Amino acid sequence: MLATQCPPEIAEFAERCRERIRNTDDEQRLTQEIARDLTQVLDAGFDLPEELRRPQEERYIMYPLYVSEDDDLSIASAVWNVAQGTPVHGHETWGVVGIYSGQETERQYEKPRREGVPLSALDQAVWSPGQVTVCCTIDDDVHQVWNDGDVPCVGIHVYGRDIGRLERRSYDPETGDQSWFVSTWPTDNDEEK
Repeated sequence: MLATQCPPEIAEFAERCRERIRNTDDEQRLTQEIARDLTQVLDAGFDLPEELRRPQEERYIMYPLYVSEDDDLSIASAVWNVAQGTPVHGHETWGVVGIYSGQETERQYEKPRREGVPLSALDQAVWSPGQVTVCCTIDDDVHQVWNDGDVPCVGIHVYGRDIGRLERRSYDPETGDQSWFVSTWPTDNDEEK
């Protein structure tokens, strides 16, 4: 499913991603290739409609740009308003993120081997427009992101599953306790806010 307001450059990128998924069994190679493709798309520039860059007051929002019928790819415009962020979480799939505008701070954690053990923080990075990162793979998949800039942050997020329907883990970094959540796609009511 392609969003009606999806820029043509993202539609073409989605087709390249689907081709890579069909032809690549190696997740590390796949994510690196998709990261290179996303870098090219961001470097060339495209117009993302304002409706797909609009933050919500309550929390971050992810607008679907493309979701495959085979549940093997989703591309979203993820928007954080100033001072918004996520809990510490995993994805249960691979993911690549590129920054369209604003800046995103990411703190990575060592993936816990069992529940109930405090998490160990690893690297922290600040991602700016045009920068792309492989944010997660199945075996390395715990982080937290937030916007500590002074303008909304818009990222193009690419995942190996339908991220708007996928159950994922959230972690309390102090205790290691886990819970499950779904980052649902916005409804018409969400978009009107």
